[in-house]
Amino acid sequence: MKKLSILLLNIQNGMWDGQPDNYERFVEYVKSFQPDICVWCEAQSIFIDGTDTRCDTADRYLVKNWDKVAARYGHQYTYIGGHRDSYPQAITSRFPIENVARIVGVKPDSVVAHAAGWARIQFAGKELNIVTTHTYPMSYAFNVPKHQRDSSAALNGGDYYRAMEMEYVCKHTVLTDPDAADHYWMLMGDFNSLSRLDKPTNGYDAWPDDDPEYLTQDYILNNTPLIDVVREKHPGEPLYSMYKNTRLDYVYCSKPLYDRVTRADIIKDEYTTPVRDSVVKNFFHPSDHLPFIIDFKF
Repeated sequence: MKKLSILLLNIQNGMWDGQPDNYERFVEYVKSFQPDICVWCEAQSIFIDGTDTRCDTADRYLVKNWDKVAARYGHQYTYIGGHRDSYPQAITSRFPIENVARIVGVKPDSVVAHAAGWARIQFAGKELNIVTTHTYPMSYAFNVPKHQRDSSAALNGGDYYRAMEMEYVCKHTVLTDPDAADHYWMLMGDFNSLSRLDKPTNGYDAWPDDDPEYLTQDYILNNTPLIDVVREKHPGEPLYSMYKNTRLDYVYCSKPLYDRVTRADIIKDEYTTPVRDSVVKNFFHPSDHLPFIIDFKF
């Protein structure tokens, strides 16, 4: 038997918290899990240490130095997904990573705001398809003029936009495979949306069954063979992945992979518990999200 361990985390602004100590605590924490594959959302450093002042693109340590950071926790290979703004996803791995597609969408109405990536990794004689994405975060639709944002938000423009992004990503990845249900597929990231599967446990009583908040996850659940791994492994339990009591992050797998899962947890501990910065109020230490750890046995 061989074990495969995957760590997922939205590291908020390229691990802004880790910039002052050259990512030392971050690296040591990752090493404690000995993951084989890591998926990082918001994988570009954007701001000057301790501030919300943007640094020049040329001065951003990440994404261009992910190979150096990853090497410190034992990963030789790195991959950056679609990169059309300041919030790409990165994959690092002990194993070679093949790019299949970097997905950014199509202008003007099908832009995937934070883009997506479809990578392949060979493990234990199996071909693993890993799709990462980070859906649009706002309550109003993408590229809406400032004077129309309130009206767009009132019409759930952001929710409908996220659902469009997810449909686009799925149609250009897992749904290109007619036998995806029998192959090894993963879809993961920060989806900025709620799942109706969490409604009985997470206190979403204020959201009716037809609330557009559910559209993004509904598309995956209703149109792909993918399974919400953490929810299925923790039936009846509240599942929170944010500093507030909500879940916006997900790991989906096809059944052949799901059947190999031995652990699927959201980790809240001394290091990962989000602490709001005392000066930059919308930033957290180490992140406003919590990590997921998924273990498989082959």
